[in-house]
Amino acid sequence: MRYVVFNRKGGVGKSTIVCNLAAVSAASGLRTLVVDLDPQGNASQYLTGREPGDLKPTLHDFFEGTLGFRLLRSTPETFVHKTPVPNLDLLASDPELIELQPKLESRHKIYKLRDLLKSLDDYDRVFLDTPPALGFYTTSALIAADSCLIPFDCDEFSRRALYQLLETVAEIREDHNPELRVGGVVVNQFQKRASLPKRLVAELMEEDLPVLEPYLSSTVKVRESHERHQPLVEMLPRHPVSEQFRQVFAALPLD
Repeated sequence: MRYVVFNRKGGVGKSTIVCNLAAVSAASGLRTLVVDLDPQGNASQYLTGREPGDLKPTLHDFFEGTLGFRLLRSTPETFVHKTPVPNLDLLASDPELIELQPKLESRHKIYKLRDLLKSLDDYDRVFLDTPPALGFYTTSALIAADSCLIPFDCDEFSRRALYQLLETVAEIREDHNPELRVGGVVVNQFQKRASLPKRLVAELMEEDLPVLEPYLSSTVKVRESHERHQPLVEMLPRHPVSEQFRQVFAALPLD
């Protein structure tokens, strides 16, 4: 099962959600893979402590190989890196993905990521992190995924963007990937004592949108886990937000 975490808005916690759900998956005994398609490389750095682009080969090397610029003698497994989390592997990002994007678009390489992940078929769960834009890499991830998870950080801008995101998923499903479904809206940085988050989430529920429960609470410990390059569920497994991540993982669709 492949999950893409997608939102055009930056700062909504995509990488945090990807890495912690993947760590929960790995801790449950499932072979798990994180695919970091964001040139910023936040997920790669979060999981390994290495600077973006330091883990070679990267997804840049994979995509460059599809253009024939470099004839690498490689298998799909060549691009996979182990992380300190048992059962959790990584396809690492690279800042040079930005410069490569126009060439990939002009050569219509939009299905190459899907083909790569199909070759890596021994993973039980795959989580794809995406840039905050609907470009080549995000579209490739949506084409490669079975289920789309949409972070929602409880403000009016996110609510407006949510409807556009749902339309995008429907369009990708119609044109490229009939298997793609909205797996759920992941409410992030939720403040239960504030009236606006409660009202916005209640309105989403009233519209019968697939809001996953529980909602992920706001905590400074998440930032500390970024600094320590360790998913919160690994750093503080008994923290209330770690338990929330485990419950969200249990609520994810399986087909």
